[in-house]
This record gives sequence, structure tokens and C-alpha cells, in this order.
Amino acid sequence: MDALLESLEPKTIWSYFLGLSKIPRGSKNEAAAAAWVADQAKALGCEVERDEVGNVIIRKKATPGKEGRPTVCLQAHVDMVCEQNEGTGHDFLKDPIKVWKDGDLLRATGTTLGADNGIGVAAALAVLASKDIAHGPIEALITIDEETGLTGANGLQPGRLKAKFLLNLDSEEEGYLTIGCAGGEDTIVTRKLTRTAAPAGTKAFRLKVFGLKGGHSGIDIHAGRGNAIRILAQVLGALKPAFGFSLASIKGGNKRNAIPREASAQIFLDPAKEQAFKAALTEHEAHWRAALGAFDPGLHLALEPGEATQVMSGPDTDALIQLLLALPHGVEAMSPDIPGLVQTSTNMGVIETRENEVEVNLLTRSSINPSKTALSERIAATCALGGFESHVTGGYPGWKPEPKASLVRIVNETNQKVFGKPLEIMAIHAGLECGLIGEKYTEMEMVSFGPSMWDVHTPDEHVSVPSVGNFWKLLVAVLEAV
Repeated sequence: MDALLESLEPKTIWSYFLGLSKIPRGSKNEAAAAAWVADQAKALGCEVERDEVGNVIIRKKATPGKEGRPTVCLQAHVDMVCEQNEGTGHDFLKDPIKVWKDGDLLRATGTTLGADNGIGVAAALAVLASKDIAHGPIEALITIDEETGLTGANGLQPGRLKAKFLLNLDSEEEGYLTIGCAGGEDTIVTRKLTRTAAPAGTKAFRLKVFGLKGGHSGIDIHAGRGNAIRILAQVLGALKPAFGFSLASIKGGNKRNAIPREASAQIFLDPAKEQAFKAALTEHEAHWRAALGAFDPGLHLALEPGEATQVMSGPDTDALIQLLLALPHGVEAMSPDIPGLVQTSTNMGVIETRENEVEVNLLTRSSINPSKTALSERIAATCALGGFESHVTGGYPGWKPEPKASLVRIVNETNQKVFGKPLEIMAIHAGLECGLIGEKYTEMEMVSFGPSMWDVHTPDEHVSVPSVGNFWKLLVAVLEAV
């Protein structure tokens, strides 16, 4: 990584980012990374504290002559989504992220990169380390566990922060200023299973769906990408009448906030029907490739040897396949007020089969709270009809746009001065911690901006190196303008 750093600018941000990338920091396993951030800030002479849930709060004094300026909070989250391609063999509990440079892009080898939101954390540390930025008092709030429930922001107590302005550094498109976001909530669906021995004369196979792009379940939900769980359910439902297989398990997706790229089913099939089954898969693959088109061209279906020993009962099998076909996934409604903005959606993100139970996780988002509630209630009703139990958890509020706020004007005018053009003002269909923080700090003005990165929450995640440089220029100029 030292050789890699030589090719990157600005070096302070990239040095912190590469240092952070050496530390495993998947959501709920970010304690070591948070401690590392705290140690970096202490070494810089900053005031550092950890709150009740593990967030890191850092304070740096104003530069001489700027003591009377408003306090600005730099906010980012230290955890990352842990996704990898099948066969990569990365251990997110102990292995560092393997970062490499691809022209003007930075990528990881077979895994998520962690630029979401490692770049924001690195930028906050770079500001704390700076000696040449003329700024007022600085706070940095580095939260934990953003990706799996916004635990850090949810646990932040009123009164901890003193800032008037908050700069959320968790946006992913240069040239845009985010001033609002959707709220969300999870639905956990379960059903007890009855197990029996596999039918005599059948053989275990693994039916795989793979090669899809996946993506962020908020930002990419409208992009027409395939959901591996849904496609697997469609194939199972279509082929079961003709082939009479027995189902042992279904597994798909890894995170409820990532569109599932891969899914598989363990089935028992008459070996004499194997070739006919593979031929049918070829037809279904062609069908789904045509349906997805250029939105998601990499789909593959495959049948390979399986490892299961027992199967679900017939009623459990039918109920599960039908549920996966009936549950919503994708865009429910577009905003009538903001062109191009998804208003309400659901991501059917994860399915896991245990010995005596199957569990499905969905994440519902909306910028309209009643719409979010209504869709979650429809999901619950669908589950009840199929004999499944469900409960809602992990709810968090949206962030109401305030386009006339003074901080919006300051950041936009600063971008005009630095780059010669205004920012595009927008709201996003994704969860940002601003909603929860704003609920506790009602007088605090907030905006979010960041560099350009793509395919976050997937192993194809990559970030633009020049865009990080532009992000840094804007951040420095905003701090000097406030």
C-alpha cells in the first residue's frame, strides 16, 4: 500500500484511507477501526471521547482568529458493507482489504472497497491533521454500525454535539448536494420447517443464480437490476411441476441493504432428469437475460452437485416458493414532487435456511412515513396469508429537505467559487444518518456531499481518485467559508 500511496493525491486523505483499509470493519465488527480513529485523533492533539454506543466524538480548536465562527461537525461512519465474489476466500473478520489502482479509479480485489464511508472518515481525519486550513471550531462524529441499522446515530444522545452545522461526508456523486433522504424499516419473516428424508432414488444438486450486478438497495433500486432471490424463486416455481424435485434449502443475499447478486437452492432430483433440467435452465437463463437486457447482462444459472441430506415438507416447499414470488421487490412509487426520485421501495435482500426454520429479510424505504408503514403492513399481510410470521424492526426517520437553509447556500456558493458552477441540489432514496441526528438536534443545519463512487455494497465498488481531490477542495473551502 505504501507504493500505492505514492500515486495518489491528496496524500493525507489517502494515507488515512489505506490505513483504515488494513483494519476489518464490517458492520458490528468495527470496534478496532473506531479505536484506530480515536488513536489517530489523540495523536493529533485533539479532544476525543467515546459515547455510550461506541461512536467517536473528536474536537479540534479553531485556528487563530476564527474562534468566533460557528462549530462545524464532520460526520461519517466507520463501518462498511462486506460483500465478496464467490470463491474470493476473503475473511472480513481478519483480512485487510486488497486495494489497487485502475487508472483513475481505486478498487478492491474481489470484495467491497469500503470507500463507503472510509473516504468520509479519512477526510475528517485529514481536516483534523491539517495545519493550513483556516477554520472555526471543528467536531468530528464518526459513528458505528451505519450499514446494518444506523445503530451509532440512533444511540447518539442529545447534547453531545455543539455544532451549528453538520457536513455529512457519506454521499457518492460529485457535483451534487444532498439535503434529504428516505426513512426505512426492516421486516423479518420466518417459518418453522418440517424436515423429512430425501426421496429414495434422488440425488442432491445445487441450483445457482449468479453473475448479477447487485447494488445499493436505495440508490440502485430503480436501475432495473435482477434480484437473485426472486429469479431463483421464479425458476423453482416454473420447474417444480415438470421435474418434481424436493427442496432442502434456499440461501441468497448477504445484506438487507444490498440487492442480492447470488442465490442458490439445494434440491433433490431424479438423476435421470438431470440433463433435461439443465436444458430447461438454459432456456430460463436466456429468458431472464432478455428480460434484464443491458441493465444486468451477466446473469448465469447453473446446476452442480449438492450436499444436503434432508428436505422440506411439500407444504413448506410450496409455501416458501409462493411467498418469494408474492413478496414485493423494487420500486413501489416515484416521487410526485421531485423528478426521478424513488419515493417508496422494498429490497428483498436476504434469505437463509436453518435446520428447522427459514428467514427472509426485507428493507422498506420511503420519504413518506405513512407510505413506508403501508407497504410494511402489506408485506405482513402477504406473509400471514402464506403461513409465515413477520415483525418490523430497525425503523429510522427520513431527513426533510430544507433547500433555503443557510448552510445549503454557503456550500453551493462555495462550489460556484471553486469550480465555477453551482451544485445540483437533491434528495436521495437511501438512508443517511442525518435523519436520526436531525431528530435529536432540531436546530442543526445539515448537508451531505462526497466524491464519485460506483457500485457500492458490491465487489465492483470503485471510487474516482480525481473526484476525491475535488471533494477535498470543496470541503476545505466550505470550512474556510463558514
